[in-house]
Amino acid sequence: MNDAGFTHLDESGAAHMVDVGDKDATRRRAVARCVVAMEATTAAAIADGDVRKGDVLAVARVAGIQAAKRTADIIPLCHPLLLSKVAVDLTVEESSVVIEAVVETTGPTGVEMEALHACTAAALTIYDMCKALDRAMVISDVMLIEKSGGHSGDFLRSE
Repeated sequence: MNDAGFTHLDESGAAHMVDVGDKDATRRRAVARCVVAMEATTAAAIADGDVRKGDVLAVARVAGIQAAKRTADIIPLCHPLLLSKVAVDLTVEESSVVIEAVVETTGPTGVEMEALHACTAAALTIYDMCKALDRAMVISDVMLIEKSGGHSGDFLRSE
């Protein structure tokens, strides 16, 4: 680890993938959340299944699951992981869709990035499928809600 404490930088400051080979495999879990804000008519169309491109919630859920599984293909220093669970829940509210992703594994490294990636891919899928209805949609509040397992211990966001 370098002097600044960043594990993804070597002694010379170059980016590298952290060696997790000597770490114990433990049960890991992460929960992430984000929001897609939109016009109320867009949220109603999603809830009613009236979007011409298809079932927005089903496609976004599958996109989130796929994204979690492929995180290491997109985020350069992430380890490819064998995930034991990926759940993406989408809740349509009056003028938004709230996305929550839960990712679990048993391994030597955490799944925070996989949960965050699942949320953002699901959000981008909603935007893609609904942009003809509402180009002013805003993806926001992407955050880790909780994580458990591993050397750094548990984290729970206080809201």
